Amino acid sequence: MLFMSDLLANLNPEQLAAVTLPPQHALILAGAGSGKTRVLTTRIAWLISTGQVGPHGILAVTFTNKAAKEMLARLSAMLPINTRGMWIGTFHGLCNRLLRAHHREARLPSTFQILDSADQLSAIKRLLKNLNVDDEKFPPRELAHFINAHKEQGVRAAQAEVYDDYTRRRVDLYAEYDAQCQREGVVDFAELLLRTYELLCRNEPLRQHYQERFRHILVDEFQDTNRLQYAWLKLLAGYGEPATGACLFAVGDDDQSIYAFRGAEVGNMRDLEREFAVQNVIRLEQNYRSHGNILDAANALIKNNRGRLGKNLWTDAGAGDPIRVFDAFSDLDEARFVVDEVRDLVRDGHPRDQIALLYRSNAQSRVLEHQLFTAGVPYRVYGGLRFFDRQEVKHALAYLRLIANPDDDTAFSRVVNFPTRGIGARSIEALQEAAHRANSSLYNAAASLTGKAGAAVGGFIRLIETLRGETANLPLPEVIEHLIEKSGLRQHYLAEKEGRERLENLDELINAATSFLQEESGTLANPSEADPLASFLAHASLEAGEHQAGEGQDAVQLMTVHAAKGLEFDVVFITGLEQGLFPHENAAQERDGLEEERRLMYVAVTRARKRLYLTHAQTRMLHGQTRYCVPSIFLEELPEALLRRVGHTPAYAPTSPVKEGNAAGSRGAVSESIGGFRIGQSVQHAKFGLGVIVSAEGRSGDARVQVNFGAHGMKWLALEYAKLTPV
Repeated sequence: MLFMSDLLANLNPEQLAAVTLPPQHALILAGAGSGKTRVLTTRIAWLISTGQVGPHGILAVTFTNKAAKEMLARLSAMLPINTRGMWIGTFHGLCNRLLRAHHREARLPSTFQILDSADQLSAIKRLLKNLNVDDEKFPPRELAHFINAHKEQGVRAAQAEVYDDYTRRRVDLYAEYDAQCQREGVVDFAELLLRTYELLCRNEPLRQHYQERFRHILVDEFQDTNRLQYAWLKLLAGYGEPATGACLFAVGDDDQSIYAFRGAEVGNMRDLEREFAVQNVIRLEQNYRSHGNILDAANALIKNNRGRLGKNLWTDAGAGDPIRVFDAFSDLDEARFVVDEVRDLVRDGHPRDQIALLYRSNAQSRVLEHQLFTAGVPYRVYGGLRFFDRQEVKHALAYLRLIANPDDDTAFSRVVNFPTRGIGARSIEALQEAAHRANSSLYNAAASLTGKAGAAVGGFIRLIETLRGETANLPLPEVIEHLIEKSGLRQHYLAEKEGRERLENLDELINAATSFLQEESGTLANPSEADPLASFLAHASLEAGEHQAGEGQDAVQLMTVHAAKGLEFDVVFITGLEQGLFPHENAAQERDGLEEERRLMYVAVTRARKRLYLTHAQTRMLHGQTRYCVPSIFLEELPEALLRRVGHTPAYAPTSPVKEGNAAGSRGAVSESIGGFRIGQSVQHAKFGLGVIVSAEGRSGDARVQVNFGAHGMKWLALEYAKLTPV
């Protein structure tokens, strides 16, 4: 075993104070890169080494299995004890362990099984089918979210609030789902915690047993706890029962609370301080990760949030490089700049895997991936799929492939029943047999089916034929937009509680088509040449090929800011810093939404060790059309002295007359005549019909007009692709 002097060696004064606190409740405000895992682990080792508690008197809670394994590994290196029996793990892992030990008291079979998210969804679908419930009116994913959200608040169906008939039906389905799980001896993730909490609440002897056993409870990432998790901790810590109370040692950072959408309650930190009358609040502010300019920027940013517990990160590593800010003319220019900088960094000796490209929304990865692919730079999407591999994008591409070639059986099989249209496995089998007998495609074999299967598959065939007819004369971006609407994809994902990100990816597919046409305008200008749809599908297939870096290969890391939490890199690019994108436009509608977005930005900034880039664009593609952007408020909150504006370069010159000095990218003066059209002129469009031009902007290939189409509303259309006919 390490001597005490070795155990406490190299701790800074604040870390040492936290590790050697007397047996009292404590709140440790651990800033980014301040060594919180080291403090937690050393605290456990110190408590055991000094004889204050035995290994089995410790309960340590983490949020990931990775963190729990790291803590156990460090303890094994510090102490000559067997850590396998220690109660160190995630909330769900520890609850599973307790329920296994007391399954009878918890009214569960000894062999109860745990449903993961996919299993839970399947169970709900089966329930709805057995009860003859319309799954379009009660989408399974939305019902799963409803059930889990109530469980995470500690609310059973009998206590759920009912305020209309629809909610009453959802509550009834919640109760039916619980009954089904009980019959089958299964529990979902949210049930693990709730069932454990209820067991300890009603079983006083069992509760007292664990309260007396665990004399010290240590919690990592406390800012991410939800209401039920905090209630569970209070119960085990003997809150309100001082005779049996344990010492609660909570480590967290309110400035890094970014999971409100998962139910995390940043207010739990203040509640802990108040309810447990915490006298020991220690701030770990010395940062061992980042250079000073990066930390000064993070401090300046986060101080704009109200109600913080407060801390100020610092380092003795020196100021380091200034933060580079690039103002791009467009999202494509932004991506080109980022990739050019990445190539320069690699030439200067920076490993690719120490360079991270961060973005607020998954959809933003598409243009970055395209530029990396074009430049031959190996990359890996961390914690997610590449753009063209994402489910919703592949569904939309399958519809496009069927419009281009109805004999494509792979595309047919993918979307024949997506969104669901009553075509079951038996109908598909019958269709496959018919196609095999006739040696034809599934599409052509559909006519041979009869009965219910024939009617259902026939409806899908008619949908594809209708889509082909309606999109025959439309520009490619409008073809994609039309099929997303008419195929039911948009409506399907709108019904999903967490479908917003998938819809953003579908909208980005429209942008991808627009960008593709612009890049390939030279080869597609002649109508006798390759069909734009076929060319775009080939382009999508090539970009979806096996060009992502393999395991172990040195590669640039792409990820959302949420996925970057807990990671660190030598060089970080934070892209898309524009109002409505980062901070996200939904922040304005949510309570404390802007503050959570600012915490997210704080997390992004503190991922960087040596160099930080912040980029934004004056224009960005949205729904296949150019949107003019305003720089993020977060850029305004950074001290100018910390920044180096790298500005525009001739390589990224705009094709439209956007003023360089205008950071918001405002529209310039509009010509009276543009591309042969003028304001006030009547025009005909293949999809929207008769309209009147009310505004115009841009020049040459970037020119576009705003047209009032009456019943179809106002539309911005790119003249290069809209095929408007003067009337």
